[in-house]
Amino acid sequence: MSPAIFIDALCKTYPRSWRTPAFEAVRGLSLTISEGEVFGFIGPNGAGKSTTIKVLTGVLQPSKGRAELFGKDVSLPEARRGLGYVPENPSLYDYLTPLEILTMGLAIHRVKLPDARQHCMQWLDRFALSHVADKRVRSFSKGMTQRVALAHAMAIRPRLLILDEPLSGLDPVGRKDVVDVLSDYRSSGGTILLTSHVLHDVERLADRFGLINRGELVTVQAPGELLHDEQKVTVRSAGAGPVSGFVAETNGRWRADVRRDQLWQSLDALRAAQHTVLDIRPALTLEDAFFRFIDSAPSSEAMCR
Repeated sequence: MSPAIFIDALCKTYPRSWRTPAFEAVRGLSLTISEGEVFGFIGPNGAGKSTTIKVLTGVLQPSKGRAELFGKDVSLPEARRGLGYVPENPSLYDYLTPLEILTMGLAIHRVKLPDARQHCMQWLDRFALSHVADKRVRSFSKGMTQRVALAHAMAIRPRLLILDEPLSGLDPVGRKDVVDVLSDYRSSGGTILLTSHVLHDVERLADRFGLINRGELVTVQAPGELLHDEQKVTVRSAGAGPVSGFVAETNGRWRADVRRDQLWQSLDALRAAQHTVLDIRPALTLEDAFFRFIDSAPSSEAMCR
């Protein structure tokens, strides 16, 4: 069985202009993502995430290397059939309505349904858009436009979702709704490639994370692998009095960074002081761990010449 996404030694160089030198946006990137996997693509601005996605979706041609979707080269239209794609800033036909946009998506991807309108309305309702199904998109806010694009991607019954900053512009309720939809899609066996600047948005979804920096894939790991060497956990509690090693926060809450081999001792001390344990988590967050890689990764010479 072919992987959902296969990338081999991918390079993308933007050519030199009279103003600027040539720029290597992606440098020798190789990556395999299996069917049914959720992969988080993380990195700072300008790291190469969006360029890689544009190659996968056929918007850009690679300078070197190759990329495939389900065993087909990304340059072939057939490779993109059943691909649900949401860019960071969706550009929709603003003279159309959400219902028309979703119906058009079904036609383009050749999705045959007994009742296409009902199917589209179900997805619009899932994204809290059914009340504006027949209104033109040009009057929508950024968050509403984002939700239309997400509903369009889901309505085509995708076998692969590629989402570039899909939670951008959404309010907290909208973010939760989208995460819930993606969780359901993942549970049904769907494959997702998801980029985000905010690691917390995707850490509960992704099976693996890849950190890209300056066009190079620095590391690929599962969330737990990033943190297994961290020797401390942060313990938060609530109680009336102080406990040795804990510092006061606010409203009777306390915090301490505790060595793992001393965790039970600290918990016994909290129980003796009649504290309630609120939270125990690694002292190092996933975001901290990723950016440690950025700080420690040596810079390399150009790989695409």
